[in-house]
Amino acid sequence: LAGPCVFLASKASDYINGYTIAVDGGWLAR
Repeated sequence: LAGPCVFLASKASDYINGYTIAVDGGWLAR
């Protein structure tokens, strides 16, 4: 779960908009 959170908080996610990201345990973050 930490990986996607770190990615979304980083500058690399500036161009990510409206995607659904599957995270550990089957949870979905939008």
